[in-house]
Amino acid sequence: MIEINGITKRYGKKLAADHVTFTVGAGEIMGFLGPNGAGKSTTMNILTGYLSATEGTAKIDGIDIFENPIEAKSKIGFLPEHPPLYLDLTVNEYLNFVYELKKPRMDREKHLKEICDVVKISDVRDRVIGNLSKGYRQRVGIAQALIGNPPVLIFDEPTVGLDPKQIIEIRNLIKKLGKEHTIILSTHILSEVQAICDRIVVINNGRIVADEKTENIARAVEDKSRMTYHICGPQNEVLKVIKSTPGVVYAEVIGARDNDSTAYMIESADNIDVRKPLFYAMAEKRWPIIAMDVMGMDLEDVFLALITEKKINKPKKGGK
Repeated sequence: MIEINGITKRYGKKLAADHVTFTVGAGEIMGFLGPNGAGKSTTMNILTGYLSATEGTAKIDGIDIFENPIEAKSKIGFLPEHPPLYLDLTVNEYLNFVYELKKPRMDREKHLKEICDVVKISDVRDRVIGNLSKGYRQRVGIAQALIGNPPVLIFDEPTVGLDPKQIIEIRNLIKKLGKEHTIILSTHILSEVQAICDRIVVINNGRIVADEKTENIARAVEDKSRMTYHICGPQNEVLKVIKSTPGVVYAEVIGARDNDSTAYMIESADNIDVRKPLFYAMAEKRWPIIAMDVMGMDLEDVFLALITEKKINKPKKGGK
């Protein structure tokens, strides 16, 4: 549904986007992450036709945004970080204004009513936008993006500045919209990405540094294996043996004794499996290993590792 190939944007000597390439399949919700100044907004503005590109191509449903901008834009609903609202208009006046601009071929009143019902703003249609709370303004911004029922929705920081209740409401709305639309969601809230998105693309310094399905994003970072062991035995002596085991690069106690066992966090060198050596070392001392768990990296760990350019692999293509 969305194809970006080699998009590059130069401002003098500065590269805001450096050969950005990714695709988003139909019905997919993609999280677009990156620190401030990484190139997220530049990429989205190019994709939506607000900016030209120095190099590369961008297509929406097979339509080139540069060669056929009007047709391509008709397939996109865009919510920028700062919604393009006219604060002196009522919600109804504003949505009718956007309808006139987009000129969709559907019954106006029925279409706008359906949208207002979906985003839950029917009760404020006659109110002036400037008098609405920020949460309702975000909903109005989403409503304008939905006019014309475009197959692609692009949301830039849709929950910024909202309170926890409003964040949950907008998050649930985006998940609901994802059942019938292809969505790109740009946000700094990592928990939001995990809760909503099927896939995550991370950009840093204008370049894509990771492209993975949400559940596999930790693969984008080459990290030492971390495991938790619960071992019965004298704590200090057990820790000493663990640290002397070949392949172990770090170990520490992370839990108090529980049923005569202690929890240890153990990191091994890259591509080294220390489970057998540890088993034999503990068996020799007659210290039972009663539990063992892999400690996966959470999204925050992965994100920080990626944007600080530590242990970065080439981006992996996890999407369609």
